[in-house]
Amino acid sequence: MVRENPAALLARLIPGQSFALTGGTVINDDGSQSASDIIVGADGRITVVEPFLDTGSCGACIDISGMLVSPGFVDAHQHLDKTGVLRFTPNPSGTLQGAREAFAKYARTADPDDIHKRATRTIGRCLSRGTTAIRSHINVDKDAGFHGIETLAAIRDAEKHRITLQLVAFMTPHPGQDFEWLGNNIDGAVALADAVGGTPAVSEDPPRYLDILFSAAVKSGKPIDLHLDEHLNAGVHLIDAALERVERFGMQGRTVFSHVSVLSALPRREFQRIAERLDKLNVGVVTLPAANLYLQGRDYEMLPPRGLTRVAELHRAGITIATASDNIQDPFVPTGSGDMLEIARWTLLAGHLRGDELSAAHSMITTAPARLMGLGKDYGFRPGARADFVITDCIDTDTLIAGGPDRAFVFSNGRLVSQSTTENIRLKENA
Repeated sequence: MVRENPAALLARLIPGQSFALTGGTVINDDGSQSASDIIVGADGRITVVEPFLDTGSCGACIDISGMLVSPGFVDAHQHLDKTGVLRFTPNPSGTLQGAREAFAKYARTADPDDIHKRATRTIGRCLSRGTTAIRSHINVDKDAGFHGIETLAAIRDAEKHRITLQLVAFMTPHPGQDFEWLGNNIDGAVALADAVGGTPAVSEDPPRYLDILFSAAVKSGKPIDLHLDEHLNAGVHLIDAALERVERFGMQGRTVFSHVSVLSALPRREFQRIAERLDKLNVGVVTLPAANLYLQGRDYEMLPPRGLTRVAELHRAGITIATASDNIQDPFVPTGSGDMLEIARWTLLAGHLRGDELSAAHSMITTAPARLMGLGKDYGFRPGARADFVITDCIDTDTLIAGGPDRAFVFSNGRLVSQSTTENIRLKENA
């Protein structure tokens, strides 16, 4: 009996039909791999994941022997209001401040239709590459107003069956910031969002600014996700000030620090003190290799730094650390495709992980960001979770991260949303 090509069978799955995948290798939450069958219910949720299941009652049964099944990739830090504006927002200096100024100017004229078009295009590209959940920071300030967060909130609600989208109300300070405006508008912005965010290092009064952000998070009952110390000046950092507020406002386990590039500029003993406090207060970290490799260290005459935080040391210290795209084709990062496997490789190489830590890089685009986003029981291979996963022809996790698949099938909410093969790519190139 000839086994029918699983690709053809997967493509013929009927939306709303229960199905079983048998014989595949599943990447579990702890990074281990096991031969397990998967049954997906008609509601797009996982029914059971176990070896040798009885699949007789399923609407379809597909043998995927020899294939690897990863939970869907999670991009815990993007800027969907900025995505795709590169050609409109030149940043000749290539610096962080240059990027801020370029986007602030553009944000004054960006209308909702423009934001919607760019954001939905990037979301589609991310989904096609296996990303099934995104957390996006959305500027809210006097330049951008509420256009971005209102537009993305509408997209989040309209696309919830296709992709999990979280929004961070990114209360962006500028020189001459009007704290009265911030105080008057933060509650309205947070009401549209899923988390509270900001960038204390560029505020003219960081303690006051931090208090406003943490107070809004507590009042709304929502988590906080800060752009923290995206610089390499060891003499000026706000990590202790932010951690003091995590403790004072009771935000343990509900706080994420993104970037924290300055940790790589601190003496190791000082870093270790901070790492112990991060661990004690259950604060997570997100590293953004594309942005920090591009923006940081341009003023160094010799040995320019990588610009990332201490990725490997944070991971080995047991801190929950994820990696993410940050910006995609805008003045902050002129490149980007929404491919989290690419980001994982950049993180391993630039973050000084070792060749025997490829599985750690995988966790940084799956279970770690899922934990930081609070996806909980809705994520992973467990009964009741959304059936968000990626089937590839890789033999194991290391192979998936190191070189990627030649064939991949992306499922979101139990539906096949994308399939790709290197053969398809070659045919397009030769067309």
